Amino acid sequence: MRPNIRRERIEQMVRERERVTVDALAELLGTSRETIRRDLTDLAERGRVRKIHGGATLAEPRGATPEADIEGSFQGRLLEHAEAKRAIARRAIQLFEPGDTLFVDTGTTTLLFAEELAMASGLTVITNSAAIAALAARGTSNSTFLIGGEYRAESTENLGPIAIEQINQFHAIHAVLAVGSIETVGILDFDLREADVARAMITQSRSVTVLADASKFGRGGLIKVAPLEAVHRVVTESEPPQAIADALEDAGVSVIKAG
Repeated sequence: MRPNIRRERIEQMVRERERVTVDALAELLGTSRETIRRDLTDLAERGRVRKIHGGATLAEPRGATPEADIEGSFQGRLLEHAEAKRAIARRAIQLFEPGDTLFVDTGTTTLLFAEELAMASGLTVITNSAAIAALAARGTSNSTFLIGGEYRAESTENLGPIAIEQINQFHAIHAVLAVGSIETVGILDFDLREADVARAMITQSRSVTVLADASKFGRGGLIKVAPLEAVHRVVTESEPPQAIADALEDAGVSVIKAG
């Protein structure tokens, strides 16, 4: 792809998503991070985008939407707690072995987990995220299934009744989930349709692994996805608050420390 065309694509993505990361752009455009950084520098110097740590945003940000007020944009959340999320992803991949089948839902931590899947082998991955599917398919001898449905461009995920119907056609050993919050009452989310997808994946799997950085403990949430008893293990970089740690222990959930 010629540099001028690539930079037009980058500018278009920034306009559509408001905020993008270097890693995401490199993956979507099939080029190196160094090339993307040079492109962002050029665009920023011409006032087309604004460079930020790890990515770029609109030169003149639009007003926040109600959903952004609740949880922030997907691309923006990629930049939050990035080091912790990457450590969690690296620890989580060690829990799986060739021959395993995994549901993987859409989330910023599961997207980083998918980067680890790209270096794994012999796994079957079923996901509603186009970006996660593209990464998982890079792994040696990995089989990847992309769930269909109504497409949400900002997070590259498929949602709705069609997605649920297709999830119900699969049975997996594991479900690997990103959640909005972990509370004493269970795992919660902020988006009704994303919660429906996670719930369906839980139902169709034997074991549930939740990937959650420390900011997710006691954060609150709008929609209950499942009780803690439905979860088998939580991978995190930090010890949960005592009340949540006690609730996890009572529910028989293993807490696996990353880093």
